Amino acid sequence: MAEPILKRERVRDYLLELIETHPPGAPIPAERTLCRQLSVSRPTLRSAVDELVNTGLLIRQHGRGTFVAPAKITQELVSGDRAMTVPQASGVWTSRVLEHARIPAGARVGRRLRVSPAAEIAYTARLRLVDGQPMAIEYLHVPVAVAPDLTPEDMESGNFYDRLAEHGVQVRDAVQSIEPTVTNDAESELLGVPVFAPALLFERLTNDVAGRPVEYVHSLYRGDRYRIVSRLSLAPTGAAAPGARAEHHPGIPPGDLSSTGRVRSTTTGDVQ
Repeated sequence: MAEPILKRERVRDYLLELIETHPPGAPIPAERTLCRQLSVSRPTLRSAVDELVNTGLLIRQHGRGTFVAPAKITQELVSGDRAMTVPQASGVWTSRVLEHARIPAGARVGRRLRVSPAAEIAYTARLRLVDGQPMAIEYLHVPVAVAPDLTPEDMESGNFYDRLAEHGVQVRDAVQSIEPTVTNDAESELLGVPVFAPALLFERLTNDVAGRPVEYVHSLYRGDRYRIVSRLSLAPTGAAAPGARAEHHPGIPPGDLSSTGRVRSTTTGDVQ
């Protein structure tokens, strides 16, 4: 079993080197050429190429070949100087409202927003685009009591938190979770990806300066175009307090950070 795996990793490393040293849109060599250069079978080569296509590093065009995907651009999601500040990312981000209505919160959303299930909320589904290409679908829920005059135009123009500020709502902090998922038929059609394509599911609950929940949103981002990157500061910060829990960050097992003290993290999202 080890030999096929090692061969596939060798092919993958070779392709990654091509991707990093060639400009976006550059073709990679034909399958027959690569198989001869790397001394591997076509199934082994295709397995590695398929992985890089699925992760958005390569683009396969029927009848033309396989090409290096567009370069990554970075959007900082967590700013180090002010909470809820989102610096402008490269590329042009726009929104298109798919649905906007006032509806009862319901039990699930009501629990998150700490309102009655019968309380009225402004529900908005919108498509987020980067340079005109679909990137994500967002489903936002805002209590009408918080911002009674939100309009579809508010949801399509500028930063949503700036729009809330115009309605007298000052956001303070948010808790956000991220997990892998796949797209269904409707989501795939909107995002222009195959059914069951990999995606990232974001859920966020935002509070205002008084600690009142003012927004619950869940978003589906294309897994082939978006990834999360964390920069960790591991410099020692002094001895941990007695009884303090060991630091644990995704990808770093508990105990590996025992000599560094607390870890500061900056999270960014890469858009391809």
